[in-house]
Amino acid sequence: MLKFVGGILIIGAATLIGFLQAAHYARRPKQIRVLISALQRMETEITYALTPLPEAFASLSKQITEPLSSLFRLTSERLLSSDGSSTREIWRLIVKDIWKRTSMRQAEQEVLLQLGSVLGLTDRSDQIKHLRLAVSQLQTEETESREEQRRFEKMWKSLGLLIGALIVILMY
Repeated sequence: MLKFVGGILIIGAATLIGFLQAAHYARRPKQIRVLISALQRMETEITYALTPLPEAFASLSKQITEPLSSLFRLTSERLLSSDGSSTREIWRLIVKDIWKRTSMRQAEQEVLLQLGSVLGLTDRSDQIKHLRLAVSQLQTEETESREEQRRFEKMWKSLGLLIGALIVILMY
């Protein structure tokens, strides 16, 4: 009886690990899509509302979900506190800190870091060009992430169960 319960626990744990890995592949395209939407909203704020950067970040943080909401909220707070750091440096530090909580990869982080190097430094039309470039690059990454999700999500779900069953078979 104890072997049976142990086997069930092993299979359950391996299956859970597989499902968690599959969920990681499912979250990435969604988070990229949220980020694209946020950058498009930022473009609108800069273009039509002529909103200052800290206010635009604060507004965006209320319109999107975590963990990306924290990215914009913390950036807004740090810009408003005006401790002498540049927008570029504040953005870089917060992106690197928040990135650990996302399912996105280094490519998306690099796009945001490149965008941060021009935010608040150039005129409105140049910032809009950089926002559109970032959106374009993120759309490419989203397409690739959807392809990865399609290829690997089902595989990880099955693999977790199969590895658990293999471990149980090898043990008994």
